[in-house]
Amino acid sequence: MEPGRPPVLDDVKKREICAILAVGCSRAVAARYVGCHPGTIRNTALREEEFALQLEQAESKHEILHLSHINSAAKEGRYWRAAAWALERKYPDRYAQRNPNIITVEQISQVLAQFADVIFEEVTEVEYRHRILTRLNDLTAGLNALPAKGGPA
Repeated sequence: MEPGRPPVLDDVKKREICAILAVGCSRAVAARYVGCHPGTIRNTALREEEFALQLEQAESKHEILHLSHINSAAKEGRYWRAAAWALERKYPDRYAQRNPNIITVEQISQVLAQFADVIFEEVTEVEYRHRILTRLNDLTAGLNALPAKGGPA
């Protein structure tokens, strides 16, 4: 480490942050507890790969714990709601109740594909058709790269 100002997050504070995250608190809560700004945690993780990995593991630990409880409960038929809850949150596009006025990324992609078919049939100039279809493909690829809302990224 370079000489100068000592790091805000020493090893003790890093361990405290990870312990707080492991029980399900946010990084903002962990930052308040150790007396730093949430950006300090982010910046330290960007500089220190090992700390970034520790943060990911701590944040995953809480999720894994609860999912294991849900999965255990779901094994018993009378707790079928636990399985339904897990499916709704893990795969919201397929299982969550949806407002009928909301259009999914998949539906938009299908409309763009149908639009591309119309362009292919109606636009005779090959150069224009190619440019338009390339832009539509880029739009579709961008949509498909978006994380599912409410689901894991």
